[in-house]
Amino acid sequence: MDEFDMKILAALQSDGRLTNYDLAGVVGLSASQCSRRRAALEESGVIASYHAHLSPKTLGLDIVVLVQVTLATHSPDNSKRFKELIDGLDAVQEAYAVTGAADYHIKLVVPDLAALSRILNEVFLRHESVQHVHSSIVLHGLKETSSLPLAHLVQEAAHSGKATRRKR
Repeated sequence: MDEFDMKILAALQSDGRLTNYDLAGVVGLSASQCSRRRAALEESGVIASYHAHLSPKTLGLDIVVLVQVTLATHSPDNSKRFKELIDGLDAVQEAYAVTGAADYHIKLVVPDLAALSRILNEVFLRHESVQHVHSSIVLHGLKETSSLPLAHLVQEAAHSGKATRRKR
């Protein structure tokens, strides 16, 4: 991966709808070069997908909730049951197995407090895999992004470029 690939990635994170022609203007390559590089980044899995980012508020999903879940028992079967529960809930936006006091951290988006109450009381707390649930309603967000940091790639490219020059 070189500086042009990193510029392509940064530009596409900012606007995934860029055509190869528009991308070429941003990156400083021809449209055909951008097309080949984009295809290679997609093929290698660096670019995993493209999607539309929908506005939760505009769609009536006004409440964001962070939930910590502790399992009733720690076994592969119980973890599998909990994962199946999470997979079946559209309100779950993110779910992570974590270290610390809780076993999982989950981000939910719901339209109102009644929907939150139903999920917490009728879904999570009634599920045999769950022992304890602690929820926090988000008052306002400080930062939300799906863009990944790329600065470490610039440093790696600079470092590998110096090593290549020294070998010559």
